[in-house]
Amino acid sequence: MDVVLAFAAALVSLRLAADLVKRWRSRRTPDLLTWGASLAAFAAASAALAWGAAAGWDDRTFRAYYLFGALLTAPLLGGGSLFRTRVSRTPIALGLMLYVGLAIGVAFAMQIDPPVTGSGLPVPGDHLDFLPARLIALFGNVVGTVAAVVVASMGIRRRPLGNTLIVAGVVAAALGSSVAGLADWGGSAFAIVAAVLLYAGFVSPR
Repeated sequence: MDVVLAFAAALVSLRLAADLVKRWRSRRTPDLLTWGASLAAFAAASAALAWGAAAGWDDRTFRAYYLFGALLTAPLLGGGSLFRTRVSRTPIALGLMLYVGLAIGVAFAMQIDPPVTGSGLPVPGDHLDFLPARLIALFGNVVGTVAAVVVASMGIRRRPLGNTLIVAGVVAAALGSSVAGLADWGGSAFAIVAAVLLYAGFVSPR
């Protein structure tokens, strides 16, 4: 069940990310590209989860899961939302590029001790020091989530359905992270729901 749902979450997220990129190619708006990157990171994290559940976790799988799931998904989601505000796009783009570069560097350089083994979902606190990996993930997730929720809430009168779906998707993703430690399949099930809700919110005209 863990493998099937995680693999399904990866496929669904990747398919929706590809559609957002296709829409971006015709409209050239940075929000669609950034949201597509967020769902692609969601897909990569789900794929790492499926691999770990099927073949067993190791340091490489954990690094991929932590990079795409803990470090990148929420900040890219928030960045896409900020692109829809009146804030200048240049500082948002520069901030995102700096953060993504930092996140990639941290994911490759972070020390994992003790090494990750077994078939259960690893708990970051058991393998990573708080500084810098867990602190950066906490910062990115808080800022990205708050940005997505605040921007959606501010525009809910103008686009009630789409922004409500985005908030619901953020809540589903947060719930998935909460239950993932109890059961891997629970996190994957919420990941599918979150990806579908977020995609529907991104493309909704209302």
